[in-house]
Amino acid sequence: MVDIEQRRIQEPRMADRRLHRHQRGDQFRLTALGGLAALSLDALTSVAYGPESIVLVLITAGSAAVSWTLPVTMMITGLLAVLVLSYRQVIAAHPDGGGAYAVAKTDLGRWPALLAAASLVVDYVLTVAVSLAAGAASLASAFPILNGHLLLVTLVGLGVLTAINLVGVAESAKVLMGPTIVFVAATVAVIVVGLSRSHPVAVIGDEPGPPNITAVVGILLLLRAFAAGCSSLTGVEAIANAVPSFRTPAVKRAQHTELALGALLGALLIGMGLLIDHFHTVPRGNVTVLAQLTAGAFGTGWAFYLANLSVVVVLALAANTSFGGLPVLLSLLAKDHRVPHAFGMRSERPVFRYGVAALAVLAAIVLTIVRADTHRLLPVFAIGVFIGFTLSQAGLVRHWRRLREPGWVWRAGLNGFGAILTAVAGVVLLIEKFHEGAWLLLIIIPALLFLFDRTERYYRGIAKQLRMGRVPPKPESSSPALVLVPVVTISTTTELALEAAMRMGGEVRAVAAAIEPGSTKKLSSQWKIWNPGVPLTVLPCPNRSLIATLVGYVRKMSDEGHHVTVLLVQVDTPRWWQTILHNPRGPFLAAALRTRTDAVVATLTVHLH
Repeated sequence: MVDIEQRRIQEPRMADRRLHRHQRGDQFRLTALGGLAALSLDALTSVAYGPESIVLVLITAGSAAVSWTLPVTMMITGLLAVLVLSYRQVIAAHPDGGGAYAVAKTDLGRWPALLAAASLVVDYVLTVAVSLAAGAASLASAFPILNGHLLLVTLVGLGVLTAINLVGVAESAKVLMGPTIVFVAATVAVIVVGLSRSHPVAVIGDEPGPPNITAVVGILLLLRAFAAGCSSLTGVEAIANAVPSFRTPAVKRAQHTELALGALLGALLIGMGLLIDHFHTVPRGNVTVLAQLTAGAFGTGWAFYLANLSVVVVLALAANTSFGGLPVLLSLLAKDHRVPHAFGMRSERPVFRYGVAALAVLAAIVLTIVRADTHRLLPVFAIGVFIGFTLSQAGLVRHWRRLREPGWVWRAGLNGFGAILTAVAGVVLLIEKFHEGAWLLLIIIPALLFLFDRTERYYRGIAKQLRMGRVPPKPESSSPALVLVPVVTISTTTELALEAAMRMGGEVRAVAAAIEPGSTKKLSSQWKIWNPGVPLTVLPCPNRSLIATLVGYVRKMSDEGHHVTVLLVQVDTPRWWQTILHNPRGPFLAAALRTRTDAVVATLTVHLH
């Protein structure tokens, strides 16, 4: 019993019990099912806007052209199968995460890696924006009174989601498990019940009127519909980007999750295509296509509202794939010195807090600019995804050619075929949607490339200047050490500062600036009475500035050959608001000394009770 009590005393208490859980092992990392909930919602919920994107393209050739929705969906499902198999190989080849960025960096070189990183950043930010905007549109389909408040709804959802992810991915996966199951069950029910109906139970939305026919059914129209519908494939790469978040064996669990995602998403897309063809669904005003299918299957009773609310909830939570993926990507970029190193730091939770915060801010800006309009975001969103898809698969082709393991030919062929398909879809969509916002990528992507390149060059210059990685000569110091203690008045803090300075070794001097002659004279007389064994040097101060006077004196001592250390006292208050009641000269003085002198600035913290 005594030994147990001693161990309890010796073990330090942790500030956050989640850190203790994390250090016990990977018990609180993602399982395959948890990964499906936490990292796959972006892909699964794309059934809310992907099939609708196909219909919106086909309707330009008339109502009859909507019958091509199912064939186009089958083509997209085929590409989905190629991507799932490809990303299972990405997971095995790059278990540290990073997806397209990791593949491009290893197999394609520096600039393709930067391009992949830029496309992934765009993808992750727009994933959040699109998911929340689509969720708000679905909510307004069930409750039309919200049509004028979509931006507010999205920003509230973003705030809640950010708070959840600051707790940690594994904890957020538990929160997401229930809504994911309800959403999948509701969507499957809509498909099964809807296909069993001979006609829609209810029709909702404003009458569309006669379609404005501007195209004819042909290879170009089908390619446009295919490219638009490929927005259903967004999020397929998120699992490969977040492999380190899975429990051991992380690679196997991530691969199983990727396969389950592909099978489930493919089944939902085909089911939606069948139901659109079965009900001859065309776009109607102020409602989504998914809401129309739900009303056609269930009517407008409680089942309609339950299904729509489940869609709203998971669309809002679908952005969790970005909160799980982008911070990991930014940490890899920080490790490569291509973004600030702060993005590579984990908090106690443990999460990449800076990455989560940056994603939330950028998504809020995007949502505000487009006023939460889903269809204004989709062109830029899908093209950014295709860039990552193409680079990832092209990189794997080179990967298999370099290793030449058994079976490398069919693997390289599979990845090469997928790269061609996604490249064609991206080019078609860029041309088609260029004037609808896709041109922004020609500004955003180069800007991100420039940012990554300049950041890397900066860190490279710093490393060269500081000779990082080189063994320096043995340090020699023949300069006399001088410790300066700025003094304003005699107090306990002055006593503690002098004691600490004398323990540092070298000559110790207390210095005071003669700003107020009366106060300076009083301080000098009290110093003589106290006689602490340290001389008090009073510095002339014609400009009445403590900072300028002390900086000048430190420079003078340094020029005389002294190795100067300035010891400052910082007061720590028991309440955060009490800090504003104390003179802030300490931080300002420390900043001036660090930037304008070569002195070492040390801080002694005095805790108040």
